[in-house]
Amino acid sequence: MKDWWIFKGEGVPHRRVEQLPPPMASRSFGGAPLVELTLEEDRAAVARLGRSEAEQRLLLSEPDLDLINAAILLRRPLLVTGKPGSGKSSLAYAIARELSLGPVLHWSITSRTGVKEGLYGYDALGRLEETNLRRIMGADTAPDLGEYIRLGPLGTALLPQKHPRVLLIDELDKSDLDLPNDLLHVFENGEFEIEEVVRQRGTDSVEVGVTGQPTPVTVHGGLVRCNAFPIVVLTDNGERDFSAAFLRRCVRLKLADPDRDRLVGIVEAHLGEEGVRTGRTLIEDFLVKRRAGTVATDQLLGAVYLAIAAKLGGTDRAELADRIMAPLDQVG
Repeated sequence: MKDWWIFKGEGVPHRRVEQLPPPMASRSFGGAPLVELTLEEDRAAVARLGRSEAEQRLLLSEPDLDLINAAILLRRPLLVTGKPGSGKSSLAYAIARELSLGPVLHWSITSRTGVKEGLYGYDALGRLEETNLRRIMGADTAPDLGEYIRLGPLGTALLPQKHPRVLLIDELDKSDLDLPNDLLHVFENGEFEIEEVVRQRGTDSVEVGVTGQPTPVTVHGGLVRCNAFPIVVLTDNGERDFSAAFLRRCVRLKLADPDRDRLVGIVEAHLGEEGVRTGRTLIEDFLVKRRAGTVATDQLLGAVYLAIAAKLGGTDRAELADRIMAPLDQVG
Protein backbone atom coordinates (compact mmCIF):
# COMPACT_ATOMS: atom_id res chain seq x y z
CA MET A 1 0.00 0.00 0.00
CA LYS A 2 1.45 3.35 -1.06
CA ASP A 3 0.57 6.69 0.51
CA TRP A 4 -0.07 8.41 -2.82
CA TRP A 5 -2.59 5.86 -4.02
CA ILE A 6 -6.15 7.19 -4.21
CA PHE A 7 -7.54 3.84 -5.37
CA LYS A 8 -6.29 1.03 -3.13
CA GLY A 9 -8.02 -1.91 -4.81
CA GLU A 10 -9.34 -3.18 -1.46
CA GLY A 11 -13.02 -3.11 -2.38
CA VAL A 12 -14.07 -1.10 0.69
CA PRO A 13 -15.65 2.33 -0.08
CA HIS A 14 -13.87 5.44 1.17
CA ARG A 15 -13.52 9.15 0.37
CA ARG A 16 -9.84 9.42 -0.52
CA VAL A 17 -10.91 11.09 -3.77
CA GLU A 18 -11.26 14.26 -1.67
CA GLN A 19 -7.48 14.09 -1.15
CA LEU A 20 -6.70 14.32 -4.86
CA PRO A 21 -3.96 16.92 -5.39
CA PRO A 22 -4.76 19.76 -7.82
CA PRO A 23 -4.16 18.86 -11.47
CA MET A 24 -1.46 20.26 -13.69
CA ALA A 25 -2.45 23.52 -15.34
CA SER A 26 -2.93 21.75 -18.67
CA ARG A 27 -5.47 19.38 -17.07
CA SER A 28 -7.38 22.02 -15.12
CA PHE A 29 -10.61 22.97 -16.89
CA GLY A 30 -12.52 25.04 -14.35
CA GLY A 31 -16.04 24.30 -15.52
CA ALA A 32 -18.69 26.26 -13.61
CA PRO A 33 -21.19 26.58 -12.06
CA LEU A 34 -21.01 23.19 -10.43
CA VAL A 35 -23.95 20.83 -10.80
CA GLU A 36 -25.12 18.35 -8.18
CA LEU A 37 -26.46 15.05 -9.44
CA THR A 38 -28.41 12.41 -7.55
CA LEU A 39 -26.01 9.48 -7.36
CA GLU A 40 -27.73 6.28 -6.29
CA GLU A 41 -26.22 2.86 -5.67
CA ASP A 42 -24.88 1.27 -8.83
CA ARG A 43 -26.82 -1.96 -9.25
CA ALA A 44 -24.61 -2.92 -12.18
CA ALA A 45 -21.64 -3.00 -9.79
CA VAL A 46 -23.21 -5.91 -7.89
CA ALA A 47 -23.50 -7.90 -11.11
CA ARG A 48 -19.89 -7.11 -12.00
CA LEU A 49 -18.21 -7.45 -8.62
CA GLY A 50 -20.45 -9.53 -6.38
CA ARG A 51 -22.35 -8.52 -3.28
CA SER A 52 -19.87 -8.51 -0.44
CA GLU A 53 -17.64 -5.45 -0.22
CA ALA A 54 -14.87 -7.57 1.26
CA GLU A 55 -15.02 -9.86 -1.77
CA GLN A 56 -14.91 -7.11 -4.39
CA ARG A 57 -11.13 -6.99 -4.57
CA LEU A 58 -9.80 -7.59 -8.05
CA LEU A 59 -6.46 -8.84 -6.67
CA LEU A 60 -4.54 -6.26 -8.66
CA SER A 61 -0.76 -6.21 -8.57
CA GLU A 62 1.23 -3.29 -7.22
CA PRO A 63 2.39 -2.25 -10.75
CA ASP A 64 -1.26 -2.35 -11.88
CA LEU A 65 -2.31 -0.11 -9.00
CA ASP A 66 0.56 2.26 -9.76
CA LEU A 67 -0.73 2.78 -13.31
CA ILE A 68 -4.38 3.08 -12.27
CA ASN A 69 -3.53 5.75 -9.72
CA ALA A 70 -1.22 7.50 -12.17
CA ALA A 71 -4.14 7.86 -14.59
CA ILE A 72 -6.36 9.24 -11.81
CA LEU A 73 -3.78 11.82 -10.69
CA LEU A 74 -2.76 12.79 -14.24
CA ARG A 75 -6.42 13.15 -15.28
CA ARG A 76 -5.70 10.96 -18.29
CA PRO A 77 -7.73 8.08 -19.77
CA LEU A 78 -6.71 4.59 -18.68
CA LEU A 79 -6.46 2.26 -21.70
CA VAL A 80 -6.92 -1.28 -20.37
CA THR A 81 -6.09 -4.27 -22.57
CA GLY A 82 -6.51 -7.94 -21.83
CA LYS A 83 -8.32 -11.09 -22.82
CA PRO A 84 -12.05 -11.62 -22.19
CA GLY A 85 -12.64 -12.26 -18.50
CA SER A 86 -9.47 -10.51 -17.32
CA GLY A 87 -11.50 -7.86 -15.48
CA LYS A 88 -11.17 -4.86 -17.81
CA SER A 89 -14.74 -3.62 -17.47
CA SER A 90 -14.98 -4.67 -13.82
CA LEU A 91 -12.08 -2.35 -13.02
CA ALA A 92 -14.22 0.71 -13.77
CA TYR A 93 -16.92 -0.52 -11.39
CA ALA A 94 -14.34 -1.29 -8.71
CA ILE A 95 -12.94 2.24 -8.93
CA ALA A 96 -16.38 3.86 -8.79
CA ARG A 97 -17.48 1.70 -5.85
CA GLU A 98 -14.32 2.15 -3.78
CA LEU A 99 -14.05 5.92 -4.39
CA SER A 100 -17.79 6.45 -3.75
CA LEU A 101 -18.28 8.17 -7.11
CA GLY A 102 -21.74 6.89 -7.96
CA PRO A 103 -22.89 4.69 -10.85
CA VAL A 104 -20.47 4.04 -13.70
CA LEU A 105 -21.38 5.84 -16.91
CA HIS A 106 -21.18 2.95 -19.38
CA TRP A 107 -20.77 3.62 -23.11
CA SER A 108 -20.54 0.50 -25.31
CA ILE A 109 -18.81 0.97 -28.67
CA THR A 110 -19.67 -0.58 -32.03
CA SER A 111 -18.30 -0.04 -35.52
CA ARG A 112 -21.07 2.52 -36.12
CA THR A 113 -20.56 4.57 -32.97
CA GLY A 114 -19.73 8.25 -33.39
CA VAL A 115 -18.45 10.64 -30.75
CA LYS A 116 -21.60 12.77 -30.86
CA GLU A 117 -23.87 10.02 -29.56
CA GLY A 118 -21.63 9.69 -26.52
CA LEU A 119 -21.90 13.44 -25.94
CA TYR A 120 -25.62 14.03 -26.47
CA GLY A 121 -28.66 13.18 -28.55
CA TYR A 122 -31.17 15.59 -30.09
CA ASP A 123 -34.65 14.40 -31.04
CA ALA A 124 -35.23 16.80 -33.95
CA LEU A 125 -38.16 14.80 -35.31
CA GLY A 126 -39.93 14.73 -31.96
CA ARG A 127 -39.59 18.49 -31.60
CA LEU A 128 -40.85 19.07 -35.14
CA GLU A 129 -43.91 16.92 -34.49
CA GLU A 130 -44.66 18.81 -31.27
CA THR A 131 -44.24 22.16 -33.08
CA ASN A 132 -46.68 21.13 -35.80
CA LEU A 133 -49.17 19.85 -33.19
CA ARG A 134 -49.03 23.16 -31.36
CA ARG A 135 -49.67 25.06 -34.57
CA ILE A 136 -52.71 22.90 -35.26
CA MET A 137 -53.96 23.66 -31.75
CA GLY A 138 -53.45 27.38 -32.35
CA ALA A 139 -50.38 27.91 -30.19
CA ASP A 140 -47.68 30.24 -31.50
CA THR A 141 -44.79 29.05 -29.26
CA ALA A 142 -42.29 26.33 -30.08
CA PRO A 143 -41.54 23.60 -27.52
CA ASP A 144 -38.50 24.14 -25.33
CA LEU A 145 -35.35 22.98 -27.10
CA GLY A 146 -33.89 21.39 -23.98
CA GLU A 147 -36.76 18.94 -23.67
CA TYR A 148 -35.43 17.18 -26.77
CA ILE A 149 -31.75 17.07 -25.78
CA ARG A 150 -30.24 14.37 -23.56
CA LEU A 151 -26.60 14.11 -22.56
CA GLY A 152 -25.00 10.74 -23.26
CA PRO A 153 -22.52 8.95 -20.97
CA LEU A 154 -19.55 11.00 -22.20
CA GLY A 155 -21.48 14.27 -22.04
CA THR A 156 -22.72 13.50 -18.54
CA ALA A 157 -19.18 12.69 -17.37
CA LEU A 158 -18.05 16.12 -18.58
CA LEU A 159 -20.62 18.09 -16.58
CA PRO A 160 -18.95 20.44 -14.07
CA GLN A 161 -19.05 18.39 -10.86
CA LYS A 162 -17.06 18.62 -7.64
CA HIS A 163 -15.73 15.09 -7.92
CA PRO A 164 -14.99 13.05 -11.06
CA ARG A 165 -17.43 10.50 -12.43
CA VAL A 166 -16.20 7.13 -13.72
CA LEU A 167 -16.76 6.69 -17.46
CA LEU A 168 -16.36 3.23 -19.01
CA ILE A 169 -15.87 3.30 -22.78
CA ASP A 170 -16.18 -0.39 -23.52
CA GLU A 171 -14.47 -2.20 -26.42
CA LEU A 172 -12.99 0.86 -28.08
CA ASP A 173 -11.14 -1.39 -30.52
CA LYS A 174 -14.49 -2.12 -32.22
CA SER A 175 -14.86 1.52 -33.28
CA ASP A 176 -14.29 2.96 -36.72
CA LEU A 177 -10.96 4.62 -37.48
CA ASP A 178 -12.10 8.14 -36.59
CA LEU A 179 -13.58 7.70 -33.12
CA PRO A 180 -10.35 7.49 -31.06
CA ASN A 181 -9.01 10.67 -32.64
CA ASP A 182 -12.38 12.40 -32.24
CA LEU A 183 -12.23 11.51 -28.57
CA LEU A 184 -8.80 13.12 -28.32
CA HIS A 185 -10.27 16.56 -28.97
CA VAL A 186 -12.84 16.12 -26.21
CA PHE A 187 -10.33 14.69 -23.74
CA GLU A 188 -7.77 17.41 -24.39
CA ASN A 189 -10.25 20.27 -24.04
CA GLY A 190 -12.52 18.81 -21.38
CA GLU A 191 -15.52 20.40 -23.05
CA PHE A 192 -17.96 20.28 -25.94
CA GLU A 193 -20.72 22.39 -27.44
CA ILE A 194 -24.34 21.45 -27.96
CA GLU A 195 -24.60 22.73 -31.51
CA GLU A 196 -28.38 23.07 -31.55
CA VAL A 197 -28.29 25.36 -28.50
CA VAL A 198 -25.40 27.44 -29.83
CA ARG A 199 -27.26 27.97 -33.13
CA GLN A 200 -30.38 29.17 -31.33
CA ARG A 201 -29.36 32.76 -30.78
CA GLY A 202 -30.57 34.52 -27.69
CA THR A 203 -30.61 31.30 -25.66
CA ASP A 204 -28.56 31.91 -22.53
CA SER A 205 -29.36 28.69 -20.71
CA VAL A 206 -31.36 25.54 -21.33
CA GLU A 207 -32.30 22.54 -19.23
CA VAL A 208 -31.31 19.21 -20.78
CA GLY A 209 -31.76 15.58 -19.82
CA VAL A 210 -28.89 13.61 -18.29
CA THR A 211 -27.94 9.92 -18.45
CA GLY A 212 -29.07 8.14 -15.31
CA GLN A 213 -30.82 11.19 -13.82
CA PRO A 214 -34.53 11.82 -13.28
CA THR A 215 -34.17 15.60 -13.40
CA PRO A 216 -32.54 17.87 -16.02
CA VAL A 217 -29.50 20.09 -15.54
CA THR A 218 -28.90 23.60 -16.80
CA VAL A 219 -26.39 24.19 -19.59
CA HIS A 220 -25.25 27.76 -20.13
CA GLY A 221 -24.57 29.07 -23.61
CA GLY A 222 -24.59 25.60 -25.09
CA LEU A 223 -21.16 24.81 -23.58
CA VAL A 224 -20.46 21.86 -21.27
CA ARG A 225 -17.04 22.07 -19.59
CA CYS A 226 -15.85 19.76 -16.84
CA ASN A 227 -14.55 20.85 -13.47
CA ALA A 228 -13.15 17.51 -12.28
CA PHE A 229 -11.95 15.52 -15.28
CA PRO A 230 -13.69 12.12 -15.28
CA ILE A 231 -11.89 8.88 -14.53
CA VAL A 232 -12.05 7.34 -18.00
CA VAL A 233 -11.52 3.61 -18.43
CA LEU A 234 -11.13 2.50 -22.06
CA THR A 235 -11.22 -1.24 -22.67
CA ASP A 236 -9.43 -2.88 -25.59
CA ASN A 237 -9.51 -6.52 -26.65
CA GLY A 238 -6.53 -6.02 -28.96
CA GLU A 239 -8.48 -6.20 -32.23
CA ARG A 240 -6.84 -3.07 -33.70
CA ASP A 241 -3.99 -0.62 -33.29
CA PHE A 242 -4.34 2.97 -32.12
CA SER A 243 -2.40 5.99 -33.33
CA ALA A 244 0.67 7.19 -31.47
CA ALA A 245 -1.10 10.51 -30.83
CA PHE A 246 -3.91 8.69 -29.07
CA LEU A 247 -1.67 6.32 -27.10
CA ARG A 248 0.59 9.05 -25.72
CA ARG A 249 -2.43 10.73 -24.14
CA CYS A 250 -3.44 7.58 -22.31
CA VAL A 251 -1.99 5.61 -19.44
CA ARG A 252 -1.77 2.02 -20.68
CA LEU A 253 -2.46 -1.00 -18.50
CA LYS A 254 -2.41 -4.65 -19.57
CA LEU A 255 -4.31 -6.96 -17.26
CA ALA A 256 -3.15 -10.54 -16.96
CA ASP A 257 -5.60 -13.43 -16.98
CA PRO A 258 -6.96 -14.08 -13.47
CA ASP A 259 -4.90 -16.73 -11.70
CA ARG A 260 -6.28 -19.54 -9.53
CA ASP A 261 -6.60 -17.41 -6.37
CA ARG A 262 -8.35 -14.64 -8.23
CA LEU A 263 -10.75 -17.08 -9.88
CA VAL A 264 -11.62 -18.50 -6.48
CA GLY A 265 -12.30 -14.97 -5.25
CA ILE A 266 -14.50 -14.20 -8.25
CA VAL A 267 -16.53 -17.38 -7.77
CA GLU A 268 -16.91 -16.66 -4.05
CA ALA A 269 -18.03 -13.07 -4.69
CA HIS A 270 -20.78 -14.23 -7.04
CA LEU A 271 -21.77 -17.64 -5.71
CA GLY A 272 -20.58 -17.71 -2.10
CA GLU A 273 -18.79 -20.48 -0.26
CA GLU A 274 -20.98 -23.11 -1.88
CA GLY A 275 -19.74 -21.91 -5.25
CA VAL A 276 -16.13 -22.36 -4.14
CA ARG A 277 -16.78 -25.85 -2.81
CA THR A 278 -18.63 -26.90 -5.94
CA GLY A 279 -16.33 -25.09 -8.32
CA ARG A 280 -12.88 -26.29 -7.20
CA THR A 281 -12.67 -28.94 -9.91
CA LEU A 282 -14.31 -26.69 -12.48
CA ILE A 283 -11.73 -23.96 -11.81
CA GLU A 284 -8.96 -26.46 -12.51
CA ASP A 285 -10.72 -27.54 -15.72
CA PHE A 286 -11.08 -23.86 -16.67
CA LEU A 287 -7.34 -23.26 -16.22
CA VAL A 288 -6.55 -26.26 -18.44
CA LYS A 289 -8.93 -25.02 -21.15
CA ARG A 290 -7.45 -21.53 -20.99
CA ARG A 291 -4.02 -22.87 -21.85
CA ALA A 292 -5.51 -24.34 -25.04
CA GLY A 293 -7.72 -21.45 -26.12
CA THR A 294 -9.70 -18.37 -25.09
CA VAL A 295 -12.28 -18.84 -22.33
CA ALA A 296 -13.98 -16.10 -20.30
CA THR A 297 -14.64 -15.91 -16.59
CA ASP A 298 -18.37 -15.65 -17.28
CA GLN A 299 -18.23 -19.17 -18.71
CA LEU A 300 -16.71 -20.48 -15.49
CA LEU A 301 -19.36 -18.73 -13.38
CA GLY A 302 -22.07 -20.19 -15.60
CA ALA A 303 -20.72 -23.69 -15.23
CA VAL A 304 -20.46 -23.42 -11.45
CA TYR A 305 -23.95 -21.92 -11.14
CA LEU A 306 -25.48 -24.72 -13.23
CA ALA A 307 -23.71 -27.34 -11.15
CA ILE A 308 -25.30 -25.83 -8.01
CA ALA A 309 -28.75 -24.94 -9.37
CA ALA A 310 -29.28 -28.20 -11.26
CA LYS A 311 -27.59 -30.25 -8.50
CA LEU A 312 -25.30 -31.83 -11.05
CA GLY A 313 -22.55 -34.22 -10.13
CA GLY A 314 -20.11 -36.64 -11.63
CA THR A 315 -20.28 -37.18 -15.38
CA ASP A 316 -23.30 -34.86 -15.91
CA ARG A 317 -21.48 -31.93 -14.31
CA ALA A 318 -18.28 -32.56 -16.27
CA GLU A 319 -20.00 -32.96 -19.62
CA LEU A 320 -22.15 -29.83 -19.29
CA ALA A 321 -19.21 -27.78 -17.98
CA ASP A 322 -17.14 -28.93 -20.95
CA ARG A 323 -19.74 -27.47 -23.29
CA ILE A 324 -20.33 -24.29 -21.31
CA MET A 325 -16.59 -23.60 -21.08
CA ALA A 326 -15.82 -24.38 -24.72
CA PRO A 327 -13.03 -22.08 -25.97
CA LEU A 328 -14.39 -18.98 -27.69
CA ASP A 329 -11.94 -19.34 -30.56
CA GLN A 330 -12.93 -22.95 -31.11
CA VAL A 331 -14.35 -23.64 -34.59
CA GLY A 332 -17.53 -25.76 -34.80
